[in-house]
Amino acid sequence: MAAKKIKNTAKKTSKKVAKKAAKKVTKKTTKKTTKKTVGKKTSTKATPAKKKPILASAPTELFSAGVVAPPFSLLNDEGHTVSLTHFSGKKIILYFYPKDDTPGCTVESCDFRDSFARVKAVGGVVLGVSKDSVKSHQKFKAKFSLPFSLLSDESGKILEAYGVWKEKSMYGKTFMGIERTTYLIDVDFEGQGIIRKVYPKVKVEGHVDEILRDLSAKG
Repeated sequence: MAAKKIKNTAKKTSKKVAKKAAKKVTKKTTKKTTKKTVGKKTSTKATPAKKKPILASAPTELFSAGVVAPPFSLLNDEGHTVSLTHFSGKKIILYFYPKDDTPGCTVESCDFRDSFARVKAVGGVVLGVSKDSVKSHQKFKAKFSLPFSLLSDESGKILEAYGVWKEKSMYGKTFMGIERTTYLIDVDFEGQGIIRKVYPKVKVEGHVDEILRDLSAKG
């Protein structure tokens, strides 16, 4: 009887020890698994933000006297590239006009034609600029015998650079177009232009005479 009791108690203690050991093992494994799951970070790569389209910049304002003139390279009516660097030591009359062979632009261009000898005598060079094509300039120049170059800025980059591409209105409609403007530019002997005077919102009548007075003035 005593031997049986010893066996039974031995069985019970061995069962208890086995249960405790099993519990410890399950606890360790659960701890390890939880540690692993907690330790591992789910790699969620952030999707790159879509780049917003760059909107076209608004036209710049007109420049003031004393400012460096924006450089340009434009085709003239003969298909040759013209830039400020070609006129070192000269006084450039850079006049921006809306469109070839239209009433106001024709009068203005013919006024420059009629005063061309006087402009040349004081070291002046006349350059007309519009958005018209080279072919359009050729026809306009030939029709009115204009003795100076007409530059084509079909892209409108130089128009914007000089601040003459503006919102306009006519008959209740708004649209973008060239605001008639003239720049008087002194080009130094290194080919850099300095704006001497700006003539905004030009009224054609008497405009060329005003420029001639300014060209003849000292300074």
